[in-house]
Amino acid sequence: MSTHTSIQHRTVEQLGGSASVLARQRRDHAEMDRLMARHQALPDGTDRERILKQLVQLVFSHAFAEETVLWPAVRRLVADGDELTARVEDEHQQINDLTTDIERLLPGDLEREDKIRRVFSLIRQDIRDEEDELLPRLGDAVDAAQLRRLGAAWEAVRKSAPTHPHPAVPRRPPGNALLGVPLSGYDRARDLFGLSTSAAANRAKAVTLTGVLLCVAAAGVAVRRKRR
Repeated sequence: MSTHTSIQHRTVEQLGGSASVLARQRRDHAEMDRLMARHQALPDGTDRERILKQLVQLVFSHAFAEETVLWPAVRRLVADGDELTARVEDEHQQINDLTTDIERLLPGDLEREDKIRRVFSLIRQDIRDEEDELLPRLGDAVDAAQLRRLGAAWEAVRKSAPTHPHPAVPRRPPGNALLGVPLSGYDRARDLFGLSTSAAANRAKAVTLTGVLLCVAAAGVAVRRKRR
């Protein structure tokens, strides 16, 4: 059991300020908890799927930024950092695999509902492992200025990170960046054009998305020819 105080019970000042990576992590975790509670309180329907979509986007952009910026720092700066991050990375992989299955199944499917419950349980366990064990050790190992620098880097990566599961993407740099960053464009196009977490609904919308992208490409070619 860790002797370090959970970041859940620290003040913002003790976390290094509102811009520190610890404060940013805690805010994201609180939003994940809120979205999971909201999803579980709603009946089946469009609103429930919208909440699930928001949660998926948050969880995967958050985790990608952790794996790209934060966990390498923990491995450098914290005793037993490799062991601690390996455990969290395993949780991330399980969440990735389950969410991939969820996105292939139709809303209302009993198997899908079971996987949603399982992935929510894993997300909550991941939050506790990070807030109670891993992040307090990082906070005790570095000063506030370094926590704020890590926070800025983490936020920059999160804004350009994939927002959906990709099981083949490695959990550690440089492989995750090489494969994950290009996929973020596809994910954000999915989000922009409203592709749902249901594979059946996605097929029809994917055709529209492909058509729009082809039109954009064709327009670009036409503009270049006109300039010539």
